Amino acid sequence: MDKSDLEEYQLQLTQVETALEADPDNAELASLRSELNQLIELAQTAIAQAEAAAASSSSKQKSNHAASSSATPTHAWGAGDDCLARYSADNQWYPARITFVGGAPENRVYSIVFKGYNSTELVKSTELKPMPNNYVQNVPNSNKRKLSKEEEDEREKKKKKNEKKVAMKAEKAKEQAAKQHTWQKFAKKSEKKGVHIAGVAGTSIFKTPDNPMGRVGVTGSGKGMTEVAGKAKHKFEYAEEDA
Repeated sequence: MDKSDLEEYQLQLTQVETALEADPDNAELASLRSELNQLIELAQTAIAQAEAAAASSSSKQKSNHAASSSATPTHAWGAGDDCLARYSADNQWYPARITFVGGAPENRVYSIVFKGYNSTELVKSTELKPMPNNYVQNVPNSNKRKLSKEEEDEREKKKKKNEKKVAMKAEKAKEQAAKQHTWQKFAKKSEKKGVHIAGVAGTSIFKTPDNPMGRVGVTGSGKGMTEVAGKAKHKFEYAEEDA
């Protein structure tokens, strides 16, 4: 294990503790926090052993680090800050926003999201720099970072999915129009043959016939409604059998 592993574990632990504050009874998060603490302890032990093996040069490295820190002061970044971040795919600088800060105080790790994209990356302070005030005016619209292969595949997948939806809707509309045309054609032929179809050509099935004896709902009928036979109680007659 090296320092990069330790920084990643510390960042993950910070995120888990933040989630536990919102859901303190989550057993999975509590178990994950315990595992991360163990991993951090193991990483710290391994790093300490490596540093002990190089004790002869550690003092010189610390003095050099202190001199470089005093010569080039670092910017104090926080969550929500806008900045320029280096994209790992092409090593170019693009506008981004810091969403999370983790890691040890002397070696911070920042989670950033590039503006206009959904991709998230973990970067160090050396991969961040302040955004100039005139950056937007100086950068042409064409200077956008290239999409990664995963992002291009996802965009192509969404494009094909939308095209398929449009094609399906067009096919359904075509089928519906064909059915409507077939029905209208059938209705016109029936009307020419003298066959009346209720509901076609503006005729309602509830139209009252011209005959005063007609009934609503019986189009063209001149007869009255069928009489309903009354119900009578059945009377059982007992007949004696001959002996």
